[in-house]
Amino acid sequence: MTGLPLIIAFIIAIVLMILAISKFKIHPFLAIMAISLILGLVAGIPLTNVTEADGTVKTLGLANVIGQGFSGTFTSIGIVIILGALIGTILEKTGAALKLADMVIHLVGKSHPELAMELMGWVVSIPVFCDSGFVILNPIRKALVNRTGASSVAMSIGLSSGLYIAHVFIPPTPGPIAAASTMGVGNNLLLVMGMGALCSVFPLIAGYFFAKHIGTKVTANDEANQNEVHKTYEELVAEYGKLPNGFNALAPIIVPIILMAIGSIASMAGLTGTINSILQFLGTPIIALAVGTVFGIIQLSGAGKMNEFYELTNDTLKTVGPILFVTAAGGVLGKVISSTDMINYITQNATLLEKIGIFFPFLLAAILKTAQGSSTVAITTTAGIVAPLLPVLGLGSPVRTVLAVMAIGAGAMTVSHANDSYSWVVPNFGAMTLEQGYKTQTVGTLIPGVSAMVEISLLTLFLSFLKLGRQLREDAYEIFICFGFI
Repeated sequence: MTGLPLIIAFIIAIVLMILAISKFKIHPFLAIMAISLILGLVAGIPLTNVTEADGTVKTLGLANVIGQGFSGTFTSIGIVIILGALIGTILEKTGAALKLADMVIHLVGKSHPELAMELMGWVVSIPVFCDSGFVILNPIRKALVNRTGASSVAMSIGLSSGLYIAHVFIPPTPGPIAAASTMGVGNNLLLVMGMGALCSVFPLIAGYFFAKHIGTKVTANDEANQNEVHKTYEELVAEYGKLPNGFNALAPIIVPIILMAIGSIASMAGLTGTINSILQFLGTPIIALAVGTVFGIIQLSGAGKMNEFYELTNDTLKTVGPILFVTAAGGVLGKVISSTDMINYITQNATLLEKIGIFFPFLLAAILKTAQGSSTVAITTTAGIVAPLLPVLGLGSPVRTVLAVMAIGAGAMTVSHANDSYSWVVPNFGAMTLEQGYKTQTVGTLIPGVSAMVEISLLTLFLSFLKLGRQLREDAYEIFICFGFI
């Protein structure tokens, strides 16, 4: 199958996958794998390898395509996802996440509690899943509501926005890591992190102002006029005994970033020899995160909780297991798509897609997210689909590819509703009703997602202007040469 019928088959396959996950409650792993197999059969991928006369493989069979798509994902990102999640779990267990939050509060001050909560969530969600982060930081939110008299709803949505923005944009959160690796920029996680921080500006601003606004329209059941505080900040700190110092709390996060930065700098500087090899080795995401994990273990030991390390690791593996398999399934779908004739057809008829450009991954991720609920599933699935299309979309350069990763993240933020566990966590812990949850959390994910896409499109436009300016300078230089001015 080729041409327009293949495109129609692809669209039908995506719709069926969405229905299977959202309506029929089939696990995303099974749904994606089944759709990949069906699409491969319909598209005409041969059942077995097609070989040349000399025995070399000309075309992979469907079973091998599926196997390569699955194993390739594990090879590139499996260890990174596990180590990133383990670091996050250690930070939760030792109270380091709470320490990071406390540092943000001291930095921003109590006069802007909504901003403090948003930035706190943004920092903590870099290593910690957004729903876990909300549960961890909610006692601080409630204590600050009673201390400052700020709107409980504004504080909840501010915290939720900050957590969610980092969750979809900044590694070592699994979604952005998976997308970056699938799209060929997994070895440049520093660029992904930096671009994720940059693309957080617009949604953070939008999230803050929406939180302030909605706080005047909706009233929660735990507003500051209530006398009883279930758990004060001091009581929460006391549960950990003694919080780690700032360096120890930051080390598992900042050390991997520094190592990856040094590795990138060494590569750009053109260093050679043993020193370069060592720096490149330490700057590899797997090794950098392994070093971060070591700092986390040291922190765990200092807290006297090494006896819990085995159980903690086991729980982390249970948490990331489904993510790994769903991510691998997304890799299978991407491999199947790239093995069909669809890419060639789209390339030959790419006028429309070229016009859509950076908005294509955003829209696809937004559709998948809204339909099936999981941001991680939306990110990984979209990345697998978009990866082979990057040159067609005009997103083939490393920077533009990273912007495509950001566009996927923005789409995966849009929107959180009843099929997303996060849409239940925020209203429940924020003492809001389901109806209030739709007015606050659902709209509160739509606005930052759209604002993030606005920023990403502006950055893409800026890169286009730079490219145009460079071309104009080159043309002017050639004209000057022709007229003898140079």
